[in-house]
Amino acid sequence: MADIREILSERIMVLDGAMGTMIQRHGLNEEDFRADLFVNHEVRLEGNNDILTLTRPDIIAQIHREYLEAGADIIETCTFNAQAISQADYKTTQYIRQINLAAARIARIEADHMSLITPDKPRFVAGSIGPTGKTASLSPDMDNPAFRAVDFDTLKSAYIEQIETLVEGGVDLLLMETIFDTLNVKAALDAAREVFDKVDKKLPIMLSATLADSVGRMLAGQQIEAFLSSVSHAELLSVGLNCSFGAEKMYPFLKELSDIAPYYVSAYPNAGLPDIMGRYDQTPEKMALQIKRFVDEGIVNIVGGCCGSTPDHIRAIAQVVSEANNIRQPKTKATAWLAGLDPFKANGAFINVGERCNVAGRRKFLRLIKEKSYDEALAIARNQVRQGAMILDLNMDDAMLDTQSEMCHFLNLMASDPEVAKVPWMVDSSRFEVIEAALKCIQGRAIVNSLSLKEGETLFLQRAQRVKELGAALVVMAFDEEGQATTFARKVEICQRAYNLLTQRLNFHPEDIIFDPNVLTIATGIREHDLYAKDFILATEWIHKNLTGAKVSGGISNLSFALRGNNYLREAMHAVFLYHAISAGLDMAIVNPSTSVMYNDIAPELREALEDVIFARREDSTERLLVIAQKYQPSQGNTPQDVVINRQETPIEERLCHALKHGEEEYLKQDIEEALSLYPSAAAIIEGPLMQGMSVVGELFGEGKMFLPQVVKSARTMKHAVSILQPYIEDLSNSTSAHKIGKYLLATVKGDVHDIGKNITAVILGCNNFEVIDLGVMVSAEHIVEEAINQNVDFIGLSGLITPSLEEMCHVVELLKAANVNIPVFIGGATTSELHTALKIAPLYDGAVFHVKDAAQNPILAMQLLGKERDNIISTHKQEQALLRANYHAPQPCIKPCRLNIDWSQEQIIEPKYLGTRTIAPITIAQLKPYINWRHFYNLWKVAETSAEAEKLRQEAESLLDNMNSEEYLLARIGFYSAYGFDGGIAILGGNDCPNCPAHKKTIIPTPRQRAKEGADSLSLSDFVADEGSGDHIGLFAITISSALIARIERLKDECCDYEALLLQSLCDRLVEAASEYMHLKVRRDLWGYAPDEQLSVKELYQARYCGIRPAFGYPSLPDQRSIFTVKDLIGFEQIGISLTENGAMYPQSSVAGIYISNRHAKYFVIE
Repeated sequence: MADIREILSERIMVLDGAMGTMIQRHGLNEEDFRADLFVNHEVRLEGNNDILTLTRPDIIAQIHREYLEAGADIIETCTFNAQAISQADYKTTQYIRQINLAAARIARIEADHMSLITPDKPRFVAGSIGPTGKTASLSPDMDNPAFRAVDFDTLKSAYIEQIETLVEGGVDLLLMETIFDTLNVKAALDAAREVFDKVDKKLPIMLSATLADSVGRMLAGQQIEAFLSSVSHAELLSVGLNCSFGAEKMYPFLKELSDIAPYYVSAYPNAGLPDIMGRYDQTPEKMALQIKRFVDEGIVNIVGGCCGSTPDHIRAIAQVVSEANNIRQPKTKATAWLAGLDPFKANGAFINVGERCNVAGRRKFLRLIKEKSYDEALAIARNQVRQGAMILDLNMDDAMLDTQSEMCHFLNLMASDPEVAKVPWMVDSSRFEVIEAALKCIQGRAIVNSLSLKEGETLFLQRAQRVKELGAALVVMAFDEEGQATTFARKVEICQRAYNLLTQRLNFHPEDIIFDPNVLTIATGIREHDLYAKDFILATEWIHKNLTGAKVSGGISNLSFALRGNNYLREAMHAVFLYHAISAGLDMAIVNPSTSVMYNDIAPELREALEDVIFARREDSTERLLVIAQKYQPSQGNTPQDVVINRQETPIEERLCHALKHGEEEYLKQDIEEALSLYPSAAAIIEGPLMQGMSVVGELFGEGKMFLPQVVKSARTMKHAVSILQPYIEDLSNSTSAHKIGKYLLATVKGDVHDIGKNITAVILGCNNFEVIDLGVMVSAEHIVEEAINQNVDFIGLSGLITPSLEEMCHVVELLKAANVNIPVFIGGATTSELHTALKIAPLYDGAVFHVKDAAQNPILAMQLLGKERDNIISTHKQEQALLRANYHAPQPCIKPCRLNIDWSQEQIIEPKYLGTRTIAPITIAQLKPYINWRHFYNLWKVAETSAEAEKLRQEAESLLDNMNSEEYLLARIGFYSAYGFDGGIAILGGNDCPNCPAHKKTIIPTPRQRAKEGADSLSLSDFVADEGSGDHIGLFAITISSALIARIERLKDECCDYEALLLQSLCDRLVEAASEYMHLKVRRDLWGYAPDEQLSVKELYQARYCGIRPAFGYPSLPDQRSIFTVKDLIGFEQIGISLTENGAMYPQSSVAGIYISNRHAKYFVIE
């Protein structure tokens, strides 16, 4: 069999398309899923596609064959849910081996047959391994955020059973796909490793994640680079993205992944997004065009299709791939070293590790854990992050605790707090079974603290190997069979020995080795202790010089133990020690992040005395320090104090909203009690500030500005707030169910097993004090109606992800109506939409039917419907739905968006004076002053143009301008390129005549089009660029401020000159716009020269009376800021000091970039 790695190094490979979509096309019924094998099975099997490998193998084989004939190099087995956790829903766990074996053999036969037909194009079989419907990193029970519906070992066991059979069945590689929780896939990777060891055979592994929001986070909260870091311990063939979006929306996230991945990269997006009727209707041609961008830019090695894709889509993609000549190779630069929800890179900075979550060294934390006061304990972790801790250390080693149970419980709680979960964690224990259990709770990439050689090499290597298998970095203590190293010689001896063992015997990455040469207590009065600090610093220097790649850490609090009782003196000693240790190369340390004692702030006399002790410079250094220390006993003036916020200045409504938004409960009871004195009733507080706060949370979640763990945390705070108010809610006080405000039934409809969204909804509803009855997945309409009546529920929530679920939802509401039920029904899921709900579902039901676009909307809407405005809300909603139906069914003129009809044969096309991109600098302040638009400047400052305030403001601004030096100027990158327009974008052509352009490659700038309207043009920027072959061009520009101006702004900020900094920043923004106007004028007259005789006043320039346009990225006609990434390399932002964020925003803030278009018909317009 050909080596797939060799093939990938030479060409892009094609993956198949959606199995589920093709199965749906066959219109199978329950009988097809049962056949003779399951004729008497106790539950419905329709929707369990994997079972078809046993009951309709002919159809599965046919689908494989069609994809292979379309050009797929790799086909996936029909085993996405073929493990015990998913099959339990169908009560078919006893058939897992048969399913996987049959699926692998069906695919193997079809692939081998096609390989014989096309020997120059060998075909491969990938064993499909799905994520299961459960997450190991999030709790489905908001009353118990530490609970997990599934754990690492259960997942691993299920995956071992599946992987063993897939390997036996003859698959060529494993594809772990649609990953939404990294901890789930870490269990799968550990299972694969164990299977490979057992059968003495290793298969390539592909990983493919799915994103849950528009900012690029997975469902369990991780960013892309954090995910990559968390799986970097595994030997992988590829990483990639699938599902989530269509190719267009996937692009920026795929580009981000491709730029950093040290593996091959795969992408198989959906065939667009579901339309308003829940269908994936992107044509093969359009999908292939969007994927062509992936191929042309060299950011993928494997491409295919996910939901909605068919053999026709794969055929079109294969054609695009056949023309590829830009083959991506894995990157060599390092990804993030550690990860929480966010990636962590030290970038040479000192790393402070929060020390206060340690039962062995922090009495308060120990007391809270013993008392089960976990919220207060979690607040300690949260406050450390807020105070600057970059990593959190967690230690539960106490003789009176169940250490392993408490460790795992608290790690799960930490995962529920987004602030805490965003940073990496350090698992700290002297018991290895606790360390291993802890690593099985963490989806990010953590540090183990610690192992040592004190029990010998064999045990040390065994445990270090397991740490490596579970993907963690490792702290190694300078401790061996002879004991703890206390001298420089012993420290370096043990570290050298451990380094050789780890790197030579285990191939442990040196970057993942962190030595702790033991910070020991000084100033004890015992002479043998005097060199402890100095020897640590010397050992730190030695390790960095001799043990390549390794890092050094230490627990700083030990150093000053002899000074306990004088916290200021202890922290001063720590500050002085850290100053010198960091200079020697100390990479990280376990410290108190809230300390306010800085090296430079210590009195010179005390600082000198401390340095004498640390470096043992005097025989009497300890005695002398103790004398000087008498001046620094604890007092109000020299003891660090917590910062207290003056909460009285903040209105109660804002305080409650802030508490909900951030999930903070420290002052919640106090604020609720204050609100009770201001509001007429408890219900008014719920319907007022609490509902308003949750509405803000819902809006931010919908906009992708909050992610799931944050929303869950907010919902838990809301539940706590309602529980505080419960005794005051009069209308519920005599009810037996007074603790719940409403009863909500949830179900994923028949034929659909997708339940993540439903589970999230259940969690958030539970946190908002609703009683939730979750019927699970594949729930028949009859059962939903029966339970709704028997349980006397207030609301019904129907969930579904696949298109057939929409029809099933219609069936549910029909049966509800027939049963005379008219309670509100909420519709949710990826394929659902507001329009489909209004058109197809609502007319079948007498009650109200609401479409909810995200989980956070459910409790908000439900609470509103429980209030006094229920009838008005329902009436208004029904009217809105009726209007949607009327507009949809109203006769519509046949309007098809298309390119503007310009007769290019009659247009004069002028060639620019040069092709490629050049830097233009300096653009002086004197050149720009005439072009400053002061009206916009006044608008920013909210002053009337003719007011005295405006006159004073301008005087200050012009004084700033007049005093700018020669280093304070602007600079630009201006380029021109051969280009043509087409419906959907502008293509920039490469070639030898353009030194900045990639040779033989097109760069596509997507240009959205306005909605088609009768009697009006439907415009796109591409309309104003001539068709292919017409010889047209476009320009690109970027303008920014000089480094001297940036430094001046930052200096003013550092000096707390807030007004001056803001004035200068706003003036720089105006200067950039002035430079944009000035450079556009030079382009028209000289650099491009298409309007050499233009003579316009500044006022006419402001009115855009010129020929051509200069739309900027992020502006109304080019609204997607992320499209800037398509031209990043062409413009060469870095050459003038501009960098881009992950969403395409530019730094410095005073920067602009855009496109020059010369056509006389071109005009500015708005994309709605």
